[in-house]
Amino acid sequence: RYLLGNLQDFDPEVDAVPYEQMHELDRWVLNRLQDLTSRLLAAYERFEFHVVYHNLHNFCVLDLSSFYLDIIKDRLYTSPRNSLPRRSAQTAMNEVLETLVRLMAPVLSFTADEIWQHMKGKDRQESVHLECFLPVNEQYRDPELAARWEAIISVRREVTKALEQARKNKEIGHSLDASVELGLSDELMTKLAPYKDELRTIFIVSSVRLMPSEELKQGQDSDSVPGLRINVSASKDPKCERCWVHDPSIGQNKEHPTLCQRCVSALEQIGE
Repeated sequence: RYLLGNLQDFDPEVDAVPYEQMHELDRWVLNRLQDLTSRLLAAYERFEFHVVYHNLHNFCVLDLSSFYLDIIKDRLYTSPRNSLPRRSAQTAMNEVLETLVRLMAPVLSFTADEIWQHMKGKDRQESVHLECFLPVNEQYRDPELAARWEAIISVRREVTKALEQARKNKEIGHSLDASVELGLSDELMTKLAPYKDELRTIFIVSSVRLMPSEELKQGQDSDSVPGLRINVSASKDPKCERCWVHDPSIGQNKEHPTLCQRCVSALEQIGE
């Protein structure tokens, strides 16, 4: 339902973004999709339907719902309709949907066919059961990208735990109320520094600051990620009424005094 709902204004023949121009997170999910496809096609060949079910379930719950789709909400809902960040996410979502609906068809027959009836596209068969599985797309395979994001995902898990604790302590409400400081070992700094401008979105917080671990005096050391210390505090910046991010740029635009600069730019592109 989430994928279908966010693809209603997307025409693959017109709006699809070339792979090379896609956001790295979108390329990550396409790589994961190829891993899933490979495992499921092999499982179907061996009639191991329990393997099909467990892999489908894990991909939908772990890779999509609790990670990828959670992160891209910001791009989908706040970026201009035809902007590259939004169309990149939709391109990846469309690939995921086209692949998943075929992979689930033998074991979730009626559900897959109902999804199929609501999908867009020219020359589409009357039923998904008249289609073939999509083969593994080697263009989307990227082991180096997967390795880079594995480090980010491991840190994100720890940040999520720290946010939950801050919420229990009534220090924050929503995660976007939080400002996060990360004390990092040299190894982790090398892995995370290239993504410093994206970590706010990846962690779904209002700001992230990176520093060497010895400089961060507050916070807690991670039990499972060596060289990681996390400090969560409530953001002192005002909250944007449109995206809910706390940002120091709010109030700088006279026409939109309650919006952050990113949302002001988005509205200007939309023409509002």
